[in-house]
Amino acid sequence: MNEKDEVMRSDIGGRDIEQARALFEQSYNGHRFVVEPGEDFSYRYTSVGDGDVTLRGSQFAGSVQGSIQTEGEYVVSWLTAGAGVTDLDGDAVTLGFGQPAIFVNDRPSRFEFHDYRQNLIHFDGAYLEGIAEEVEGTRGPLLFDTTSRPEGAALRRWSATVATVARVIYDADSSPLLRREADRAVAVALLETFPHATLDTPGDLGVPRSGRLRQAVEYMYAHAHEPLRTEQIADAAGIGLRTLQTEFRREFGFTAVDYLRRIRLDGVQRELRAGESGVVSVSEVARRWGFAHLGRFSASYAHRFGERPSTTLDT
Repeated sequence: MNEKDEVMRSDIGGRDIEQARALFEQSYNGHRFVVEPGEDFSYRYTSVGDGDVTLRGSQFAGSVQGSIQTEGEYVVSWLTAGAGVTDLDGDAVTLGFGQPAIFVNDRPSRFEFHDYRQNLIHFDGAYLEGIAEEVEGTRGPLLFDTTSRPEGAALRRWSATVATVARVIYDADSSPLLRREADRAVAVALLETFPHATLDTPGDLGVPRSGRLRQAVEYMYAHAHEPLRTEQIADAAGIGLRTLQTEFRREFGFTAVDYLRRIRLDGVQRELRAGESGVVSVSEVARRWGFAHLGRFSASYAHRFGERPSTTLDT
């Protein structure tokens, strides 16, 4: 059996507040955790899965805050009780019950949680990137829009996939083949549900590995659904407007505004793919993403994706 096929199970809990702090800090590359026990304090942390995908559960009867930094993996989580806010120093995200959110990657992220129960899925970084290369033809690390929240049909599909996969992963009698297929199914679902770009994609919507330009791109992904001025993007990256335009032309061959337009077109495509013909309106989705002139929008969409938006919705 491949080492990564080996099923690992863990269930740790108790009432010692310092043991809880140490466990959660170690599990999430955390530091400066501040923990306060509730009136009847207890904690529990469970994990089951293989080297590619693990399902985890976290429960804490009290308050915990601090900073974490995920490395070498991608993590999606959702609350089933309590309250939590992530990325407090960036684009703060208030978590809702059953509403999955992607962890910030490769930089510190400050959080605060209270009396919570949380479900998580951890994906090995190389594994998820390999699945992305297989199904999307891309290579390299992935940059997810951590502010994105799936809704409607997309959320229902995600939840149904997770429920099916969980039954396989939790079942001790599941065969290695069945587990591998379950891992792949939830990895593909993650890629289909959450907007992302690859850091090594040549041209088009590739993302710089680091530096001010990457900060600009991250800001654009996080705020693409909002009215944005190029001055705001430059300010978010800590550079001047002229430098922003020069760097975008040098890196991608087009302007920051063109890059933002492509992000928004991708957003329209995701919604149309997730929607149902006769229920979802192309014009409504286009306007929601800032495209007021439907004729120009349709032409831009067809140029980018090789088909009309109505065709995407109907397939």
